[in-house]
Amino acid sequence: MTMKKSDKIRVAVLYGGRSAEHEVSLNSAANVIEKLDPARFDVIPIGIDKQGNWFLGNEVFKKSLAHKQVSRLRDDSHAWFAPDWIGSPSDQQQVKELALSTGKGPHFDVVFPVVHGTLCEDGTLQGLLEIANLPYVGCGVLASAINMDKDVSKRLVMSAGIPVVPYVVVKNSQWKKTPEQVTRQINEKISYPVFVKPANTGSSIGISKVKTPDQLEAAMAEAFRFDQKVLVEKALNVLELEVAVLESLEPDGDPIVSVVGEIKSRHEFYSYEAKYLDENGAELLIPASVSEKIKEQAREIAKQLFIVLECEGMARVDLFYDQDAKQIVFNEINTIPGFTQISMYPKLMVASGMTYTNLLTHLIQLAMNKHHNKCKLIRSYAD
Repeated sequence: MTMKKSDKIRVAVLYGGRSAEHEVSLNSAANVIEKLDPARFDVIPIGIDKQGNWFLGNEVFKKSLAHKQVSRLRDDSHAWFAPDWIGSPSDQQQVKELALSTGKGPHFDVVFPVVHGTLCEDGTLQGLLEIANLPYVGCGVLASAINMDKDVSKRLVMSAGIPVVPYVVVKNSQWKKTPEQVTRQINEKISYPVFVKPANTGSSIGISKVKTPDQLEAAMAEAFRFDQKVLVEKALNVLELEVAVLESLEPDGDPIVSVVGEIKSRHEFYSYEAKYLDENGAELLIPASVSEKIKEQAREIAKQLFIVLECEGMARVDLFYDQDAKQIVFNEINTIPGFTQISMYPKLMVASGMTYTNLLTHLIQLAMNKHHNKCKLIRSYAD
């Protein structure tokens, strides 16, 4: 029997954001909106422009995709989004009606954040949604914050006995005050070549490969454009492996772990350009071209990392296979992985037997279950 419109779950797809990964978010959100099951869900697009303004509808899509940037939108161009709204405007009139609505209760049932990077998947947005008491897809505040910070996540991973790439942490103030001392520390602890990367960005934004010490200053300047903390990591002889992990709908069930994929970049490394600008920038291999033993090790480590790093909903685990040391090492974890047409997370899940549409349905059900369980908690204390 066909579901009536009023029976559908209203999904607010949140896209854009004040992040260097704004454009990646637009492409991810377009795919999510297209693949959501129309028999089960109504979609409410909510866009955040690069100035941090929130709007209902597709205005941010149109401005960004047409002009490659988002200008500040007029106050009267769309209704402002408030966290306690609910509703599904499909045209301008519905947007106005929603904005003027005085009805009580939420206007949508669940939020699907399809946003990437700083102020999007670092726990700040998740904190807002928690305060607004809205169910949302993906990791909570703690896991989002931990895993956005490449340094903090690596510390927890090391404490769990999983190897990481050797690295040095450099704060901006430290670099400005004593650059010679920092350079000496890098020379002593890790040898060149190295990768210099912001601690809190994704999509390889701000990352440089440094082959000699004379290139370090320019690489640090580039990384500090995006963050106040930078990691300098040793460049190992590695194969890049990726594993998609999905929380089970069964209480206390083991996470669902995908087949193992491999990234073969045709650039110097798997840069933003290789990922999103060059159609032939990288070869994505599913399954990876490693032995079955290494694949099983990678899947087991990915599952362990998902649990150790307090992940919920989904995560893409990025691993390296160190060909010299013959071991798997942790690279980073992405709590809102890309959902573009070329993104590995949905590709890996599809290769593991789950359709794109079923994956989205699974994630929404997880979000609503989590919120239902949280609502049972007592928020006050009385005799």
